[in-house]
Amino acid sequence: MIPKALILHATGTNRDHEAAQAFELAGAQPEIVHLNQLRSGERRWADYQILALAGGFSYADALGAGRLLALDLSAYFADEVQRFVESDQPVIGICNGFQALVKAGILPGDGGQGAMPAGAAQTRAATLDFNAGGHFECRWTLLKPASQRCIWTRRMEELVYCPIAHGEGRFSVADEALLGRLAAQDQVALTYCLPDGSPAGGQYPHNPNGSSADIAGICNPAGNVLGLMPHPEDHLFDYQHPRWTRGQAGQKGLPLFINGVKYAKGLLP
Repeated sequence: MIPKALILHATGTNRDHEAAQAFELAGAQPEIVHLNQLRSGERRWADYQILALAGGFSYADALGAGRLLALDLSAYFADEVQRFVESDQPVIGICNGFQALVKAGILPGDGGQGAMPAGAAQTRAATLDFNAGGHFECRWTLLKPASQRCIWTRRMEELVYCPIAHGEGRFSVADEALLGRLAAQDQVALTYCLPDGSPAGGQYPHNPNGSSADIAGICNPAGNVLGLMPHPEDHLFDYQHPRWTRGQAGQKGLPLFINGVKYAKGLLP
């Protein structure tokens, strides 16, 4: 069976075609579907085995990065998204999609929420805040796969080299104890790192946005939902490497998508 990948599109999303290409190369059958097609019944959630929230600037980030897309997911599609998550189907949110997953409360998930500190009842346990540098960052960065629980990064050994492009990508927490729980539960899926794979240690530009504990991506407690700020769908071919003409290649983002498709097929141990 060739799994069908639902590439969710909202007004302003602009990385959906790259995400679709990644899933096609990984062995899935992708389809870009606008939210309105799902609301009208023109497309059905039940027809897909993989869910992807692509990057971009959904609704122009009018009320904050990913916030309006998160409201759509919560208000109109809460049951459908919950079924995807609870049925252990692969879900990935990239950049704006990651922001939407966090702001919709899907990530880090119940197992990563923990107790909220006093006086923070209206504050999420985790969020993606403005970059520490105070400006939009567009550069290539190295990622280290760090989780075996996450089905998207499982058994990955090679670093991933791919670009970032965001102004609000700094992973931060309301309670520092959450970082320990995420690590203990193997929910830290990807971290920013140095060329030798050692931790970036918060150093700019290796950690480009000042994320806590160098976190670039996290998964839910079950491991089937991944959110990450960088764009692995933008490094699928050798010629996309920024120094390809100088003979450098490798460290592509395609293995992440291959893992997701294998899991949908029941082929990932």
